[in-house]
Amino acid sequence: MFIGREREMQLLNGLYEKFDFNFVVMYGRRRVGKTTILKEFCKDKKAVFFVSEEYNDKLALEKFSVVIKESLGEVYDKSAFNSWVNAFEYIADKAINEKIVLVLDEFQYLANSNKSIVSLMQNMIDHKLREKNLFIVVCSSVISFMEEKILSQKSPLFGRKTAEFYIKPLSFYDSIKFFENYSSEDKILAYAILGGIPLYLNQFDDKLSIEQNIKQNFLTEISNLYNEPKNLLRLELRSLAVYNSIIEAIALGNKKLNEISSKTGESKDKVHNYIMNLMDMHIIEKMHPVTEKSSSRKTLYKLRDNLFKFWYRFVISNISSIENGMSDIIYSKKIDPHISSYVGSIFEGICIEYLIKENIGSKLPIVFDKIGKWWGSSPITKQEEEIDIMALSDEGTIFAECKYKNGKVGVKELEKLIERASIFKCENKYYYLFSKNGFKESLSNVEKSRDDVYLIDLPLLMATTNRS
Repeated sequence: MFIGREREMQLLNGLYEKFDFNFVVMYGRRRVGKTTILKEFCKDKKAVFFVSEEYNDKLALEKFSVVIKESLGEVYDKSAFNSWVNAFEYIADKAINEKIVLVLDEFQYLANSNKSIVSLMQNMIDHKLREKNLFIVVCSSVISFMEEKILSQKSPLFGRKTAEFYIKPLSFYDSIKFFENYSSEDKILAYAILGGIPLYLNQFDDKLSIEQNIKQNFLTEISNLYNEPKNLLRLELRSLAVYNSIIEAIALGNKKLNEISSKTGESKDKVHNYIMNLMDMHIIEKMHPVTEKSSSRKTLYKLRDNLFKFWYRFVISNISSIENGMSDIIYSKKIDPHISSYVGSIFEGICIEYLIKENIGSKLPIVFDKIGKWWGSSPITKQEEEIDIMALSDEGTIFAECKYKNGKVGVKELEKLIERASIFKCENKYYYLFSKNGFKESLSNVEKSRDDVYLIDLPLLMATTNRS
């Protein structure tokens, strides 16, 4: 099932139609759906689609030769090309009268088996391929490899790309299209557990309850998702014990470097170095108050991937019990009582997506340039304060509070938000309150009487999916 990615497909097809030669760089974390996008793109095109694996150079060239000849009509010729140059020249010669797409997926394996392949491709592009009807894509799941070996100024291929695609996880609004049979609340819960990774989203069956899906996919040791985070880390990292400890500490709410260091018992310097590696893999991200520059010392760390958040919050500490067949007890005692609070911070991210979509459609009182969370010391209360969302613009500022709780939100929550917003001496303030379970009548009456207050309940939040 191919869901979302309309923008990526539009851009790829636009390049294909517009230019005779293209050299496209595509990268993104594992499981994000890069290969699926490229296969969909190649469906109606003459294409050589080669997925590299961990072979030595000789075997890699042999397999590449077979794929080339099978893809371009030479199915009975099983001989290998003498060199990579000959292989690329063969494709180039075939691309004189018709356009050919050449996809080199998981390119990092090819580059590892042949250290000169990047330089070789640069030379081929400059002297042979650029004049041909070729659409070349190099793709990789190792983000640091692509940034260093392909995109950096030190790379022989620097300056040759015609387009660069960093493939992000699906948005909330695309992710929930996998769950047509779920209620709005269950769609949010499924997204909070799985995030926007298509492979994970396909694991849940929306004909089953969220509880049943959690038990089948996380609380059973033979399931695909049971060891998924650890398996991903093993592909690229060593010293998994330290990485596991750091990720679990963040999943449990330790966001500052000193808190993570204290929780894990590791030094700050060591924790910082390990976090940098996890940031390179796009598993962890650094946050600063939205009003401050990225160089600010006010730094928090959070997990970017919802499945990692869920797994390190609820699964890793219960592995022994899971393997003893205690899934029912784990769910009822360890997961169900805490799932609503777990979803809370993720709900903030969903609300940010809502505001971004409305901003693109010019459906807000301002058009903002920057959006995010704010925290800091209040000169009014002399205490640390937080604002779930601030959206900044020269036209004004949006202040938002996100409540994922069973009760209805009332006037007190608005008053608290206005009080926190008073820290900032800016004109044209607008107040948004998001609520899972709606609003008290008294607050609804305030919204009717003021043009700076906006109440967004779950039906309104989810209705955006119909306008996407």
